[in-house]
Amino acid sequence: MRRWAKRPLVFFAAAALLLAGCSAAVRKETAAPADGPSGVFYEVFVRSFADSDGDGIGDLIGLTGKLDYLEGLGVDGLWLMPIQPSPSYHGYDVTDYYGIHPDYGTMDDFRKLLEEAHRRDIRVMMDLVVNHTSSEHPWFTDSARGAGSNYRDWYTWVENAELATPSDGATGSDPWHKGESGSYLGVFWGGMPDLNFDNPEVRKEMIAIGQYWLKEGVDGFRLDAAKHIFGDFKSTISSPTVQQKNKSWWQEFRQGLNEVNPDAYLVGEVWDGAAIVAPYLDNALDSAFNFDLAGTLLGAAASGRSSSIGFTLSRMHDYFAKVSGGRFVDAPFLSNHDQTRVMNAVGGSVDRAKLAASLLLTMPGNAFVYYGEELGVAGLKPDEKLREPFPWTRKGGSPEETTWQSSSYRTEEASVEAQEADPDSLLNHYRKLISWRAQHSALREGTIASYDAGSDYVTAYIRASGDEQLLVLHNMSEQPQTVALPEGKPEQAVFSKLELTTDGAASMDGQAISLPPYGTVVLTP
Repeated sequence: MRRWAKRPLVFFAAAALLLAGCSAAVRKETAAPADGPSGVFYEVFVRSFADSDGDGIGDLIGLTGKLDYLEGLGVDGLWLMPIQPSPSYHGYDVTDYYGIHPDYGTMDDFRKLLEEAHRRDIRVMMDLVVNHTSSEHPWFTDSARGAGSNYRDWYTWVENAELATPSDGATGSDPWHKGESGSYLGVFWGGMPDLNFDNPEVRKEMIAIGQYWLKEGVDGFRLDAAKHIFGDFKSTISSPTVQQKNKSWWQEFRQGLNEVNPDAYLVGEVWDGAAIVAPYLDNALDSAFNFDLAGTLLGAAASGRSSSIGFTLSRMHDYFAKVSGGRFVDAPFLSNHDQTRVMNAVGGSVDRAKLAASLLLTMPGNAFVYYGEELGVAGLKPDEKLREPFPWTRKGGSPEETTWQSSSYRTEEASVEAQEADPDSLLNHYRKLISWRAQHSALREGTIASYDAGSDYVTAYIRASGDEQLLVLHNMSEQPQTVALPEGKPEQAVFSKLELTTDGAASMDGQAISLPPYGTVVLTP
């Protein structure tokens, strides 16, 4: 039985390898049975995904019933957006860290989901919101009573918010909010009061919460707002003191989880540049979402021009590998629940959405796919419009489809029913690329290195893992492109076989590779 495991990846800058070509037959590539893990996680908003009881709200039983769809897609990991009790639709303000939101079901429903997911070799990762609670959490309501509360120091209180310093909230909004007995800190909004991690009791409780869910069988956590634990103000969030305190907390959290499951996978939301991200990878988090790379991938797909992804990413990975002692695993993605959906980012073009997927799914690390992107679901801010019901059928109305909110961007074409049997659909393109990752470890692990294809319209890079080496070429444009391969030398790897292609029109004749519009090919020695 194939099993998924957290795999440490050691990244280094590989020297550019020259190519020599010869005539090779193109293999018409379809989604093939997986030989190994794909290293692809699927982010799902339970409320929008699948309804089992007819109330219009997605639930855990509904999600469990759709695991075969996810297995068929090829993913081997699930990221569940918050499923704990909360007064909001999104769940990022928790009222009970040990419970399941009643809209979603029961703990037994969750255990069944874990059992069925694990039976399919799909790991389950929970969203864990530790930076703040809901203002309706019993800890906070008790804390708000005044100085005599046992939970007073679980939050940060001041007598007069107008005199509080600093006051420049890290998220751009007023960080101080009036309560019953003073003003409290909440950098996102008043309904999300920040926990005080200078209090050891808070840290101890959050570690206990993580341990609890690991004991239930959860395989890891997506850690919300990871840089805001101590990073509350613009004037101090990037200071060495705050950075060190954040790093120390996540190291403490990691050590606590190791007592239950040292293989638990931790990926953090650290929406910042490499210099800020790096310390979190030092014996703390396994991964941090690569926001810079997401922008690069989408920008390249939308522009139609080549990109130096291999060069830029190899340098970033070198840095992260040094900081993490080689244990870093990248977490590339295109979009998430807070960002413009891919179809909007590439101007509504299915071809460019396919190209964006081809770029993402040939990147090293654990790739993350936001639910519905495999269908080309559209969505722009506000946030609710990024999290709309998942379209199982062309016209909607099927029992499993959620109706908790209306769909502003729905089209018949962007549905499972419309794309399931179409070999050229975006859905089957995702299946194909994910299957490539399962077949070739070098597409999901190891290194990435730059390669100059000699074209303004072809993005190229070399992927390598162990003894396996691959050259990946993407035609970024709507016109056919030809890449001339240079002569190889005896001591250098020679790529001579056109192993994988997204389009059967791709061909290789001697040292020339013909790439159809928006096509991707993979060459092997």
